[in-house]
Amino acid sequence: VQLQASGGGLVQAGGSLRLSCAASGGTFSRSVMGWFRQAPGKEREFVAAISWSGGRTDYADSVKGRFTISRDNAKNTVYLQMSGLKPEDAAVYYCAADHTTWKGWGPIPTQSRSYDYWGQGTLVTVSS
Repeated sequence: VQLQASGGGLVQAGGSLRLSCAASGGTFSRSVMGWFRQAPGKEREFVAAISWSGGRTDYADSVKGRFTISRDNAKNTVYLQMSGLKPEDAAVYYCAADHTTWKGWGPIPTQSRSYDYWGQGTLVTVSS
C-alpha cells in the first residue's frame, strides 16, 4: 500500500487548508484512515480518523470543531479540511492506513501503532 499526502503549505493564522491523501495498492474501502502530525521536537500525535464508510470519525480535542476528515472511496482518497488554523497546528502531517486493527465495530484507532501504512508527510506552516 502506498499513501501520497499533499496539500500542505504556508497559511496565515485563521486561514484554511485542505490536505489530501491518495492511496494505491490496497483495499482502501476496508481501511481506517487517519491523520497524524509531528511538530519539531515533539512526538507524533493523532489528529483525526475515519472509518471504512466514513460513518464514524474521531478527532483530537485540539482540532475538534476546526478540522474535518472525510473520504471518497471511489477515488481512494482521504481529506483533512483544516480551518481556523493556529500557529500550534504547524507540523508535518502524515496520513496512515489501518488494515488490521479495526474490525468494523467499537472505537476507531487513534494510536499510531495501530496503523500499518504511512505516507511521506506534508508540511503545514502557520504564520502568526
